[in-house]
Amino acid sequence: MTEAPPRHPGSAGEVFRVFLQLGLTSFGGPVAHLGYFREALVVRRRWLSEQAYADVVALCQFLPGPASSQVGMALGLQRAGFAGLLAAWTAFTLPSAVLLMAFAYAVTELGGSTGTGWILGLKAAAVAVVAQAVMGMAGSLAPDRPRATVAGAATVAALLAPQAWAQPAIIAAAALAGLVWLRPDAATPATGEAGEEEDFPDVRVPRGVALGSLATFFVLLVAVPILPRLFGIFYRAGALVFGGGHVVLPLLESGLVPAGLVGHDEFLAGYGAAQAVPGPLFTVAAYLGAIADGVPGALVALVAIFLPAALLVVGVLPFWQSLRHVPSARAALMGVNAGVVGLLAAALYDPVFTDGITSARALALAVAAFVLLTRWPVPAWAVVIAAAAVGAVAL
Repeated sequence: MTEAPPRHPGSAGEVFRVFLQLGLTSFGGPVAHLGYFREALVVRRRWLSEQAYADVVALCQFLPGPASSQVGMALGLQRAGFAGLLAAWTAFTLPSAVLLMAFAYAVTELGGSTGTGWILGLKAAAVAVVAQAVMGMAGSLAPDRPRATVAGAATVAALLAPQAWAQPAIIAAAALAGLVWLRPDAATPATGEAGEEEDFPDVRVPRGVALGSLATFFVLLVAVPILPRLFGIFYRAGALVFGGGHVVLPLLESGLVPAGLVGHDEFLAGYGAAQAVPGPLFTVAAYLGAIADGVPGALVALVAIFLPAALLVVGVLPFWQSLRHVPSARAALMGVNAGVVGLLAAALYDPVFTDGITSARALALAVAAFVLLTRWPVPAWAVVIAAAAVGAVAL
């Protein structure tokens, strides 16, 4: 029997427009990005349900690479197929990549700009966005005593073990807790709270394409020593790092600075500049590639560092979608979703709150932003811009 062709509910152009707006306004790092994605795609546009969104986030927590970018790629793939994946990545990455390429030609002047008031305002807004996401996801994914307990335990574990390696272990422990303790008939990925069919986009990546993507991921990783040097350094970093952009920086420094491709001071300046732009921190590759080899180097570095993430999303997502409908897997996934809430709550404290609340004024701005997001019909991007403007004059 021939498999039915995939059905995509949206277009690549629609995906590009939405993710371009997110790429222009999503400050605060990967955890904050997940909050922005949820507000824009789950709450406002209803592209998918809270449960389905949490499933995608849970998958990307398991994978190496830039978690928020992988979530964006997966959502683009689900919304508009492979063209949607490319549109989501391009639009979300483009604004920060262009800015960081420009920074590469003005590193001395821009290297000290990361402590200015508007940046502090953006960090305060990120606190409000993540707090809103924690509250919303907890209400849907940890509404009862068992799941709230799993979420709380995950928060405690993440706070006590903040290292990047601990995150997959916490997710695995939450899955085990769900498997032995939770019952999928309470609320499953296949059905919502009222028993209605879950709004999970039906995207069927052919099995051969999925397996080919996984094979390509591993072949390129093994072939790093014989690949062009710049491509190999960035591909290896994107393929091996858990924990997001801050964790990838030591790998990039060890590959680029000793080789003489980027100076130590230039590297530090790029790290500082990357904190001042929206979008994924992995786009620091555009800056470093431009320092090493101009615009061609920036393009090579960007493709190389994000390619592993795209290959893994295409390779793993179809198997993940199938597993969601197995009863034991649904029980484990309930635990994983509660664990994701716990990890997000821990990240709300560190690094989002500890980095974003630097004064009483910053806390006041974060509280005002939170009220606007939760009690007034103000979109997240408008709150972010307003917070930056207030921060520029008050922080």
